[in-house]
Amino acid sequence: MTDPRPKQGKSVFIRTYGCQMNVYDSERMAGLLKPLGYGVAETPEGADLVILNTCHIREKAAEKVYSELGRLKRLKADKAKAGGEMKIAVAGCVAQAEGPEITARAPQVDMVVGPQAYHRLPELIAKAARERGDVLDTDFAVEEKFDRLAAREAEGPTAFLTVQEGCDKFCTFCVVPYTRGAEVSRNVDAIVAEARSLAAQGVKEITLIGQNVNAWASNPPAGVVGDQWGLGELCRHLARIDGIERIRFTTSHPRDMDDGLIAALGEEEKLMPYLHLPVQAGSDKILKAMNRGHTAEHYVKLIERIRAARPDIALSGDFIVGFPGETSEDFEATLALVDTVGYASAYSFKYSRRPGTPGAAMQKQVAEDEKDDRLARLQSLLERQRQAFNEAQIGAELPVLFEKPGRHEGQLIGRSPYLQSVHVEAPQSLLGSVAKVKIEGVTPNALAGALKTKEEAAA
Repeated sequence: MTDPRPKQGKSVFIRTYGCQMNVYDSERMAGLLKPLGYGVAETPEGADLVILNTCHIREKAAEKVYSELGRLKRLKADKAKAGGEMKIAVAGCVAQAEGPEITARAPQVDMVVGPQAYHRLPELIAKAARERGDVLDTDFAVEEKFDRLAAREAEGPTAFLTVQEGCDKFCTFCVVPYTRGAEVSRNVDAIVAEARSLAAQGVKEITLIGQNVNAWASNPPAGVVGDQWGLGELCRHLARIDGIERIRFTTSHPRDMDDGLIAALGEEEKLMPYLHLPVQAGSDKILKAMNRGHTAEHYVKLIERIRAARPDIALSGDFIVGFPGETSEDFEATLALVDTVGYASAYSFKYSRRPGTPGAAMQKQVAEDEKDDRLARLQSLLERQRQAFNEAQIGAELPVLFEKPGRHEGQLIGRSPYLQSVHVEAPQSLLGSVAKVKIEGVTPNALAGALKTKEEAAA
C-alpha cells in the first residue's frame, strides 16, 4: 500500500482572505502541516498543496475564489505535466457556505474544509491521497478543534490569539452565524497555555480575537474559586504573564460591552487604549432593520462611559451605507453619529446582498449610485477624523513596539498604543521591544518619530 504521508521537502502555499480570524487560522494550518513535512511556500507556483482560506463577508467573495481556482487549475495541470502533483484545498467561510457547489463547479479542488474543521487537515490530506477524489468536511466542532491544535510557532513580537468563535447576534446583513456557527468560548486554561507559549517565544503583544470577542465567557481557571469570568477578567489574568507587555482585543459588539470590561480598560495598563466597536449605522430605524439590538443613543452613551473610564482611548468602528430602506435622512443620522463620537480609524462599506441572509430579501434596496455617493461622503468625514487624530499625536511621546525593519536602511517600523504604524530611525537590536518615541510628523498612512535617548526617557 502506498504511504499517503507527504515526504520531507513538500511545500504548502496558503492565501488568506478577510479577517484576523482567518489570519490566525492560516497560521494554525501551517503549524498543523509542518510535522507532516510541509514548508511554507511564498507563491503557489510549484507548491505541493495550495490552500485558499476564504472570507464570505463581502459580495462576490465566492466569485473571487472561483477566479483564483481557475488560475490554480492551470498551475495544477502544469505540475502534472512535469510529473508532479498539486493538491488544492478551499478552507474558511466560503467553503462552509458553498462546499457542495465548490466541488461541483471546480473539480480541480481536492479538499473543502470549513473553519471549524481545519484541525482535521492531516486526515483529509491522507484521505484525498488514498481515495483520489474530492473531500468535504464542514462539520462544526469548535471545542474539538482547539483541543487538537498543536503548539504554534510565533512569527514576531505580535500574535493573534483566538478566544471566541461564532456569533449569536444574527444581524440581517451578515453571514457569520451561518458560516462560523454559534458563539463558543475557549476555556481559560487553554488560552493561558497558548499565551504563555507565545510569551516564551518572544511575543510581547497579543490580540485576543473572536467574531464577538467581548461575548467571551468561561469558568475561572483551575484552582480559582468564583463566578463565571468575562473578557475583562480574562484580560487582567493574561496581563500577569511574564513577557506579555500589551493586550488588545477585537472585534467587539456594543451589546456585550459589560461593566467588567469597561473597568478593565480603565485599570489595566497592559490593555491598549484602542477599541474597535462597530455601530454600522446612526439611524435607529436602520439599526432595528439590521437587528443590531441597540440604538444610536445607547451606543453614544456607551462610548461616554468607556471614555470616562479611559480618557485616552482611541475608537475604531464599522459602517454600512445603503442598507435596504436607508433614506437620505437615515444616512445623515450616521454622519451625525460619526461627528458626535469622533473616530481614530474606521472601516466603511456599501451594503451588499449576502445570499441566505434576511437583508438579501428586503424591499427598498438602495441604488448603487446612491450607495457610492453616500460612501464617498462618509469616508471623507472619517478620513478627516483619522488625520486629525494622527496630527494630534505630534509632539507626544508614545511607547512603540518595533515589529520589522523599514524600507530604508537604519529604519524600524513599529506600532503605537493606538495601532498606528510608526517609522523611526533605530538600531536593529530594538526589534521586538518597546521604546519611547517622540512623534515628529504624519505621513498619509503612518507617523514619523525619533527615538528618545536613555537620558530623555528617564527624565
